[in-house]
Amino acid sequence: MFDSNFLSDGPLTVRFEEAFAEFNKIPYAVALSSGGTGLLGILEFLDVRGKEVIVPTNTFMATPLAVRRAGGKIVFADCSRKDLCVTADEIMRLAGQDTKAAIVVHIGGHITFQIEEIAAFCTAKGIALVEDCAHAHGASYHGKAAGSWGVAGAYSFYATKTMPTGEGGMVITHQQELADWLKVWRNYGKKVEQVRGKSLISYPLLNGFHARMPEAVAALGIVQLHRLPEILEWKRVLAAKYDHIFENRIRLPDGMESGLYKYIVFDYPLKERTGSVFGELCHWFLHDGRSYQESEWVAAHHCCPPIYYGWDGAELSVEELRARLL
Repeated sequence: MFDSNFLSDGPLTVRFEEAFAEFNKIPYAVALSSGGTGLLGILEFLDVRGKEVIVPTNTFMATPLAVRRAGGKIVFADCSRKDLCVTADEIMRLAGQDTKAAIVVHIGGHITFQIEEIAAFCTAKGIALVEDCAHAHGASYHGKAAGSWGVAGAYSFYATKTMPTGEGGMVITHQQELADWLKVWRNYGKKVEQVRGKSLISYPLLNGFHARMPEAVAALGIVQLHRLPEILEWKRVLAAKYDHIFENRIRLPDGMESGLYKYIVFDYPLKERTGSVFGELCHWFLHDGRSYQESEWVAAHHCCPPIYYGWDGAELSVEELRARLL
């Protein structure tokens, strides 16, 4: 990094983007300052201002706030107890003439179980499908990574994530137009072109702002991406032990691999736990006023035994884990 003399917007960012795109088997990846700015950038590109955007209520506030900041109208959706994610039927019920986009959130690290049905419906209706992949590093369904079904997927590298860099995010997409647009948008809408040996600066996007990833974060991201398969294997070994302890849990369909940001169980009096997904629902904070029964049940009944990388109980046997946690 110091040899290049770039502390931002330099060659390490490009390397990280290329490596992340290759890891997820998708053509384009654009590094940004956070997963939330990734969502905001996608929604700005789609121009959702004044239009409805379907958002699950059981998500982090970054998701609806990105819609609000982009000028969209938030339409909250309920979830399914089977995967804690929005269903195709729920999106079909909520979609109307003013629906511009629908956001699916891959809660806890697994991919939304009905992602294929949701993608097919959105394509048929001309609704832009956006994937919030903040939890889903390394997740796949039938060999496709989270973020592969929609217009784009936004990943977070926040400090608590499976692939942490402290801060930072990445958008992956099949669309070169979106990728090129985001690279201008993240730099205050500024574009630099070489014309006859001189740098010509213009500002084609007047809604751009600062959303760049520093080179130090990109450097850490390259290392963390290299370590990600090891981290995922560590988590999957622990999850396999948990499967012998927790009968009442999220059960993945055939062909799905979870990134295991969380291991989600229901109605256990855990002695140790690590957070939830999510115990507080977004419609409460944004004063929606309606009831979302499945999401409210999930918020009250789910819990998560530790599965963060480096937890000191991971080497215990099944019976030792049972005694420690229950």
